[in-house]
Amino acid sequence: MGSRPPGGGPAGPNHPAPSGPAAGAEDEESPGEFLPGWEHDIDVVLEDPAWRSAVPRVEEVARRAAAAAFEEAGVEGAVTVLLTGDLQVKRLNGEHRGKVKPTNVLSFPPLHPGMPGDVALALGTVRREARAAGRSVMAHLSHLVAHGVLHLTGHDHLRAGEARRMERAEARIMRRLALPNPWRGVA
Repeated sequence: MGSRPPGGGPAGPNHPAPSGPAAGAEDEESPGEFLPGWEHDIDVVLEDPAWRSAVPRVEEVARRAAAAAFEEAGVEGAVTVLLTGDLQVKRLNGEHRGKVKPTNVLSFPPLHPGMPGDVALALGTVRREARAAGRSVMAHLSHLVAHGVLHLTGHDHLRAGEARRMERAEARIMRRLALPNPWRGVA
């Protein structure tokens, strides 16, 4: 989504952790690994606890999708995944992209080499999109985490050829996760 403006993104070692009732709700499990031999530094920050009722084991789902995306890109990687609500993503979207509206996922590349990038997801938007597409929230979340992480590894969808390559990578990731191809049946 472009370079991160000074001051950082939603969460991670380069910037302050979220505050509020869920600020201490970060899952304490070890970073997710999807295939033996790959090591990834994947932190999940659960800012909106409603994610837990929308997606069982949501932190594990997000870690697996992020790990699968790093593996698809052929890199070991680090990311902080922020699971939040529409208002927070609307604020981030306005501050960093000049678009004062919620969106499903935002990606913020790292400020410095070796530091994690960030991916922020808006529960309300993800839930509405999943319902409209006839998908589970879990499958849509997995797709969007993978999409955000692919952005961090250099993928984009600004031009038709880039978009098609990214869609194919996302389809392979979803197959790796044993989830439906999000692009099947999309014109």
